[in-house]
Amino acid sequence: MNQSATPCLPLGDIHGGAAMFHHILIPTDGSPLSTEAVKKGIEFARHIGASVTLVSAIEPFNILTTNSEQLARTQDEYTRYAREEAARHLEDAGKLAKKAAVACNVVQIEHPHPYQAIIQTAQEKGCDLIAMASHGRRGVAALVIGSETAKVLTHSKIPVLVYR
Repeated sequence: MNQSATPCLPLGDIHGGAAMFHHILIPTDGSPLSTEAVKKGIEFARHIGASVTLVSAIEPFNILTTNSEQLARTQDEYTRYAREEAARHLEDAGKLAKKAAVACNVVQIEHPHPYQAIIQTAQEKGCDLIAMASHGRRGVAALVIGSETAKVLTHSKIPVLVYR
């Protein structure tokens, strides 16, 4: 598992009152729903005087093949692309936080299970809330496909605010 962190604005004591939440983790995958959750999470953080950690979890490349050259080349291309896309999503989200004058930190992490990476990052960074999007799957699709949000809700001991 690889992890990198970059500050958007200095994290510090920006809490003037007794807000219930002081440090919010906001995952992003760059999707339109995720971007809306980032905007709403940053606005919520601004309103209550909390700082944020923005996280993008990259799943490692997984494919079965017998051609090791093809696998290595494809894996390298995937990894480079995934890291660049995650960095771009985090940069965009960081700009939103900076514009809102919300102290933030960004983390890009590689993990085979994004929901675990989200929970782990929240714990390591001392977050007291996770704010994330729900893709709103229902019925059989929800049972078969599942969602990272549902897994975070199921496994996190940290409160989760879900934007739909």
